[in-house]
Amino acid sequence: EAKVSSTPGRTRAINFFTLHEGTPQKHSMKPSIIFADLPGYGYAKISKSISAEWPTFIEPYLNEREQLALCICLVDSNIPPQESDTMLIHAMQQMQRPYLVVATKSDKLGGNQLTKSLNALKKAHGVDHILPVSSKTEKGVKGLWPEIVNVIRD
Repeated sequence: EAKVSSTPGRTRAINFFTLHEGTPQKHSMKPSIIFADLPGYGYAKISKSISAEWPTFIEPYLNEREQLALCICLVDSNIPPQESDTMLIHAMQQMQRPYLVVATKSDKLGGNQLTKSLNALKKAHGVDHILPVSSKTEKGVKGLWPEIVNVIRD
């Protein structure tokens, strides 16, 4: 189980989380999926000297990691499109890495507001598909899993 901070931008290193098939008592020793949580470029409230070091390990990880099957770019649906998100998405395209853009906090916006936000995000980031999700209400999570599994099985 991961500890979640109420303050955005707390991740300062690459954190790994593994999922194993089976019950906790009888799961396979080899993980089914390994998630890597990378620091966010955009909203980190930390010193510039710390965040300036991130490209030295984040960019090589994204560019050179052969086992990397899918990058999930989390964007906040509750704020205007961020240039740092666009830069990350364009980097994924340049590196020819499979990626999925997921709009978080979709529970905070009503139907029309969410539609407008998703359209603005698509236009700003130059993507056709953004999946809205909410960790609070779990809205969209059921739609996210098949997209992850489809990439991993290919």
